[in-house]
Amino acid sequence: MIYIDKIVRSIEKLCKISSSEAFEIAEKVLSDKEIDEKDCEFILKCDDPIDLEVLRLCALYLKLKTSGRYVTFICNRNINFTNICVIGCLFCNFSVPPGHPSGYVMPLSEVERRVREAWSRGAVEICLQGGVNPTLRLDYYISLLKIVKKVDNRLHIHAFSPQEVHSLAERENLKVRDLLKILKENGLDTIPGTAAEILNDDIRKIICPRKISVREWIHVITTAHSLGIRSTCTIMYGHVENVEHIVQHLKIIRDIQKETHGFTEIVLLPFVHHNTRLRKLRYCRPGSSSLYDVKMCIASRIYLYPYVTNVQVSWVKLGRKLAQYLLTCGANDLGGTLMEENISHAAGAFEKEYITREEFVELISSIGMIPAERDTLYNILRVYQSGNNSSALSGTTGSSLAI
Repeated sequence: MIYIDKIVRSIEKLCKISSSEAFEIAEKVLSDKEIDEKDCEFILKCDDPIDLEVLRLCALYLKLKTSGRYVTFICNRNINFTNICVIGCLFCNFSVPPGHPSGYVMPLSEVERRVREAWSRGAVEICLQGGVNPTLRLDYYISLLKIVKKVDNRLHIHAFSPQEVHSLAERENLKVRDLLKILKENGLDTIPGTAAEILNDDIRKIICPRKISVREWIHVITTAHSLGIRSTCTIMYGHVENVEHIVQHLKIIRDIQKETHGFTEIVLLPFVHHNTRLRKLRYCRPGSSSLYDVKMCIASRIYLYPYVTNVQVSWVKLGRKLAQYLLTCGANDLGGTLMEENISHAAGAFEKEYITREEFVELISSIGMIPAERDTLYNILRVYQSGNNSSALSGTTGSSLAI
């Protein structure tokens, strides 16, 4: 069992032998105060084991304070409807340029088949994302939305990255706001906050020079939020960025959330390098270390608190054991069952594409946390009892861990 009072006592005990910087951060956390950018940078650069343990416990304390011992996951399916893309990001090995022999646009009948299969397995969310394919027009995107809602109108559609939205608006000569209104009217519920990578234009010029700028990403996200379309936010780290770029990215996220309250979670995405062109750059790191993954999780939880209260770790990119450990470092969500995953695997991820509810329940319960199945907006659908993967406590249905 994990109790907040024990965590606090451990923090206070360790602070007696920690550095003054770690002590000050812990003092802010326990006093319910924001940390600043200097504190965030200290966390990301911290190498002292005592300090790092103080900071880890602070992140765990905030996770327990926010969502208790619950750790969430969602039953969803990814559908990548096209791999044709004109953007050509150096970290992507999934997309191909127009005219490539392996390029595809998924027939709408196949999209429907996959949606029905996901629905039959109990999925509550369909995630639709594709490359920036110049041949696809608005009617295709509307058809995608309508197909999902035809299968079951209750299915939540989480679709179309800020890059896709921006590019489609340009193709259709529409303002981003007008396009998002049309998509929402036809069934779009939320959008993924992908295409963020690192929100620094100097870094973007290296890793994704044809992608939307930081300003354009912020515009799509804040416009969506203003229309009642919530989103995730993401960060992809472990390549050519440095700590200062990470802090800048997190500050942008925190500033947006203070204004719009539109983010449902932050998703931490370590760079998977194996099959990418980016790894060939002499100054590109081969992904992040496990230690840096730990520090990213701690920093995200502490710096973004209390604005972004859900921290998701990617079991696909991290592997299950490391993702499980990060649940003790401030993370409270393991993401989705996915059912299929193409982008990380094309880059060289080793995990399989699908994880079952039973596997999620075992991963979470084996470290003393409580498994809870959620929807996209973090409403709890089912809480799994310890030692019984098939039963649920209906009393928590409909509650929410999102703020």
